[in-house]
Amino acid sequence: MIALLHYGAGNIRSVAKALEAVGARVNVTGNRKDIPKADKIVLPGVGAFGKTVEALNAGSLMEPLRDAVLSGKPFLGICLGAQALFDSSEENPGSAGLGILKGRVVRFPGDLKVPHLGWNRVLQTPGLPVWKGIPDGSFFYFAHSYYFVPEDASCAAGRTDYGLDFISAVYTDAVWGLQFHPEKSQKWGLKILENFVRQ
Repeated sequence: MIALLHYGAGNIRSVAKALEAVGARVNVTGNRKDIPKADKIVLPGVGAFGKTVEALNAGSLMEPLRDAVLSGKPFLGICLGAQALFDSSEENPGSAGLGILKGRVVRFPGDLKVPHLGWNRVLQTPGLPVWKGIPDGSFFYFAHSYYFVPEDASCAAGRTDYGLDFISAVYTDAVWGLQFHPEKSQKWGLKILENFVRQ
């Protein structure tokens, strides 16, 4: 059972349908008590970092979510759900993220058109279960103005070029974070979700 966290700031329906399409049993929930019961957790997100953190705090979800991830429960963060893994964001400097991964979220430089919107290539860190069955350099759908900068770049699972080389996916044993939207990325996006469901 996958707990798909519904906190008022996510594109829940399309993520739920995509997970179900690859065989997952999905519990769309905003109840903190469902987090420890779930086998895996997915945190989607659209909008602003500060509003995401505020909504998670308002639903008393931050602490049980952090505890679950730190205990080793498999976690997938999508877009802002991935950014929320980090300590802070330039978008809302006063808002603290989950701090699961050390680092911050920064805005693309002013000379680049933001948001970074549309299809772009992801170059893989080879050998990771995220990419099982997915060709290196496959295209995924992006919609963001900020990107993560981990303190330890060894967690980088994928990189993308948008006027600069940025980390577009992170991976540890239990944590997957995707800056792009797998639920909008057709065949290869569904394959990533399938890999997460079956890990």
